[in-house]
Amino acid sequence: MYRHVGPAELKGLVRAGGEGRSLRSSVDFGAWASALTPDELAEPFTFVVDAGGVLRLAPRRSEHVVCAGGEEVLSAGEMSFREESGRWVIDEVSNQSTGYCPDVVSWPAVAEALDRMGIRRPSGFTYEVVFRRCRSCRELSIVREEDFVCVLCDEGLPREWNVAEPDR
Repeated sequence: MYRHVGPAELKGLVRAGGEGRSLRSSVDFGAWASALTPDELAEPFTFVVDAGGVLRLAPRRSEHVVCAGGEEVLSAGEMSFREESGRWVIDEVSNQSTGYCPDVVSWPAVAEALDRMGIRRPSGFTYEVVFRRCRSCRELSIVREEDFVCVLCDEGLPREWNVAEPDR
């Protein structure tokens, strides 16, 4: 489970009933998608997989913590869809969420939610974001090209996910 690690003021945006749309089946998704414009469907969506393993979607510019109703999640990121031969498929999916900073190992939760819905998916995130917290300066870092070094203080970053570590 991943807890919100983003700015506290974003968690203050959470309102009862304002969370992302819970989708449990391809029928749910089809009904939801049919109410969207082609322009809306062309944009990636903010997603979370909630504690119950249910996929929740919201418009891309939505905060992940709002989509999750302020709760912990199994995964979070962005995903886009396309229709292929009358079926919905995942076009792209990432774990890009600076509010939860989920590790790439959160993929199975996403895969299980999509499989239950009957939506075809890739074998993993199409774009993986590696988040780490610098143990020296405590800043959140995104690791690029396997370079586990903090861009702010030049300290080495841990190889294992540590974003939710408490401050010392």
